[in-house]
Amino acid sequence: MNHAQRSSMLPTVSGNWWALAVRGTAAVLIGLAAVAWPGLTLAVLIILYGAFAVVDGAFAIVAGLRSIGGTRRWLLLAEGVLGLLAGLVALFWPGLAAVVVLYVFSFWAIFGGLMRILGAILLRREIDNEWTMALGGVLWILLGIVLAVLPGAGLLAVAWVIGVLTLAMGVTLIIQAFRVRGHSTGGSRVV
Repeated sequence: MNHAQRSSMLPTVSGNWWALAVRGTAAVLIGLAAVAWPGLTLAVLIILYGAFAVVDGAFAIVAGLRSIGGTRRWLLLAEGVLGLLAGLVALFWPGLAAVVVLYVFSFWAIFGGLMRILGAILLRREIDNEWTMALGGVLWILLGIVLAVLPGAGLLAVAWVIGVLTLAMGVTLIIQAFRVRGHSTGGSRVV
């Protein structure tokens, strides 16, 4: 199967570059807040990440619905639905056992990271430096592991680690957004 026959993911990503940029900006802002104020209570931290998950999930769903390549749109839709559900749980039931919510977010972060790595693999023949997307996925997975392994650890340390990882994830999303902006299905690779 040649390049023209393959279902291309680049039009989906480049057509929704702004959604990646908004998601990255939201992650950067939340990461900065967590680093600047590590003494936030667990409830406030859960609400902040709940808001981020709702925004991130909504934009992933929009990107999935707008995608024309139906073979891969389920990845964005699945990530978006999971993020939206995790965010709504955190926003509407912040008093729920913090450990349970942290495990929900842990699963969401690991799943989201795997989806980003898969997306980078699918885009590797269409763009250069897809490693930024894969790196973002690895950082999401690290966030999920930190949440799963250290739910009862000191909030200051966990909040700082989460803030730094979220900040880095946001930067990788913003870089990816501007790398794919304006590119069409042409045979050239994004440099």
